[in-house]
Amino acid sequence: MLIDVHAHFLHDRTPRADWRERNASRLRAGDRVGITVHVASILGSWGHTSPTYFPSLADCRYGNDFLLAIQRDYPARIRGYVTVNPNYTAESLSEIGRCLDAGMVGIKLAASRRADDPLLDPVCRAAAERRVPILHHIWQHRRRDYSGQEASDARELAELARRHPSVNFLLAHIGGGGDWLHSLPVLRDLPNILVDLSGSGVDGGMLEACLEAVGVERLLWGCDLTIETGWAKLRYLEHLLSADEIELVRWGNAARIFPTGAFPAD
Repeated sequence: MLIDVHAHFLHDRTPRADWRERNASRLRAGDRVGITVHVASILGSWGHTSPTYFPSLADCRYGNDFLLAIQRDYPARIRGYVTVNPNYTAESLSEIGRCLDAGMVGIKLAASRRADDPLLDPVCRAAAERRVPILHHIWQHRRRDYSGQEASDARELAELARRHPSVNFLLAHIGGGGDWLHSLPVLRDLPNILVDLSGSGVDGGMLEACLEAVGVERLLWGCDLTIETGWAKLRYLEHLLSADEIELVRWGNAARIFPTGAFPAD
């Protein structure tokens, strides 16, 4: 089994007119790589009718509803993260309950608020109560502020993880941009943060450094937008790890932190 813990799909209210083709191409590419389950999110309207990282409540709900429909169409292949904007506390908690009750298996936080902000605490308490993980968008070593988002780095996610030790956090796309060497030392003593290996970066030494920093039991395989780089990392890991260890990264670690029954072999 192979679980992609960081996937995305599009819908008919996003800026791309070819959204159907892009969704279909992801599934085709996943078949070629051997992906069993895509665990996906939709970030509102992807900037079409509200900012990507500050999605409106209507756009969050529409994206989540669309993802639930895709999940129903592909019940063996797709699972969903409920995307919320934590600036709206009551509405986010309601949306988390609604979507988890409908079959989603995790929560997605992007860059609507810094990871160490107290506004994220109610979302984390909901994750603890429902025993689901949180995938948090991370910029590896934020050196400045970026327009249109409140980007977080590993240090801020670490502060959130310390406040909520019973919640499992996925540090998003270690290869997704920024200085990943800055992130790794922060994670060593925080067992409730797992490293999502997705992102287009395939730097030499990255995977070895991740293994040294957090160990094989805290690595999760994923792709984000570029499946070919996820595939490249998987092939490289096959030369670094034993057969039992590679199974942990492929699916075993994910099966441990997501709800029981989330995946076919679970």
